[in-house]
Amino acid sequence: MRHYHQYDELIRNNARWAVEKLHKDPKYFETLSEYQKPPFFYIGCSDSRVPIDTYTQTEPGELFIHRNIANQVSQTDMNLLSAVEFAIETLQVRHIVVCGHYECGGVIGAYRNDLRGLKENWTTPIKDIIRSHKTELDAIADEKARLDRLTELNVVAQVKNIFKISDLERLIEAGGYYPRIHGWVLDIRSGLIKDLPLPIDEWKAEGVVPTTYKET
Repeated sequence: MRHYHQYDELIRNNARWAVEKLHKDPKYFETLSEYQKPPFFYIGCSDSRVPIDTYTQTEPGELFIHRNIANQVSQTDMNLLSAVEFAIETLQVRHIVVCGHYECGGVIGAYRNDLRGLKENWTTPIKDIIRSHKTELDAIADEKARLDRLTELNVVAQVKNIFKISDLERLIEAGGYYPRIHGWVLDIRSGLIKDLPLPIDEWKAEGVVPTTYKET
């Protein structure tokens, strides 16, 4: 793996990249600057190892992205809520993806209770997940496998929180345009994305997901 330690390298790399893009398409940046209409809104972890455009081979303009530690969806996070509002009202994205990843420092830190300060406060919802799924998690003997499962449970919980956002709920209930919601886990050991099954029918029965929501 190549590591960049010099600030100037980033600027030089950018210049080379821009030249390469223009060589392939002289109007690339002119077209890119005109508007954005991405089909996907991606909510992921801030971890430096998971730049989702690299893993999905997407170009600028195809993903609208929000990232934070351990890919949390909080009803009190104005940054996230404003991004959701922009994604569904202005961009009208077709899909919202919440994506976690194995070997997540936020998940591991919450599990081992070794985070302090704001990091500890931010990952409190993960501790709630650990408590509510204690029986399932305790039954997994291998710690790595247990942490992998906790990562998946965290993604599912954050997807559920997406459905609780009032703007999105009203949009689904209206029956016209609304985005489809997905939960992913990126396996950084293999580079592959795992598309998680979601208990949509169960959430509908709980009243979390409007009955009008269709997965496809």
